[in-house]
Amino acid sequence: MLKGRVPLVIAVVLAGFAGIFFYAAVEGERRKAQSGWELVYVVTASRDVAEGTTLSMDMIQQQPIPEQFVTGSVVRPDSVNYVVGQKVMVPLQHGDPVLWSHFESTRGTEMLSHMVQKMGRAVTVAVDEVQAVGGWVRPNDHVDVLGTFRDPNDREMMTVTLLQNMIVLATGNITGSTNINLLSDSERRYNNVSLLALPEEAEILTLASELGTLTLTLRNPEDMDLKDDTGRTSITTLLTGERTQALERRRLQTIQVIRGMGSGAGGVE
Repeated sequence: MLKGRVPLVIAVVLAGFAGIFFYAAVEGERRKAQSGWELVYVVTASRDVAEGTTLSMDMIQQQPIPEQFVTGSVVRPDSVNYVVGQKVMVPLQHGDPVLWSHFESTRGTEMLSHMVQKMGRAVTVAVDEVQAVGGWVRPNDHVDVLGTFRDPNDREMMTVTLLQNMIVLATGNITGSTNINLLSDSERRYNNVSLLALPEEAEILTLASELGTLTLTLRNPEDMDLKDDTGRTSITTLLTGERTQALERRRLQTIQVIRGMGSGAGGVE
């Protein structure tokens, strides 16, 4: 049998553990009850807005509402620039949360086939950000398509210009008529590009996609020049430097070099 103060100490320790467990259980229930009730800020109408009105900054405000009532359809303050300047399709009352669906957008109703000219074809090629000029390729841009393959004769890697001055019909699901101001940065990203091509060019792109890697180069929209013989770049031409030097001289003679942009010094050579 335990004697002296030992039973009292044990009783105090057990009572302490019981208190800790009780507090943890109560705190857990409290957090569960409050879950989803934390306040987050959303964009709401600061006054009544009539249907067809172009939204401006003085028509909206930030207001906190419980997190559990906020879905992806609600416009957040960090996305307000995407909706300002857009026309609302429905009337808004003061205090109404602003939703993405309140605005005009042709996305989802577009038909790519209507953008394909007669005797032409839309063909889609897979690209990543690097292959699409850092993601700067946009619908209606003009691009050249490069292909990188392994030569079947000597197994040497080579890159050639397959097709020149092709029109971009779409980047992912975005076309030239898509209202990109209503799209978030993530929705603007894409991993494929649709090009306007002849049926025979579509065959070339399809086979080339299977054999190697395709890369797009971006053209000035006014540059319609086509090269009859673009040549090819291989490991051998890279190492010898002969083609590189010749092209460097041609580039300096062909492309204007702009110096001192934004500094007020220098000019166009």
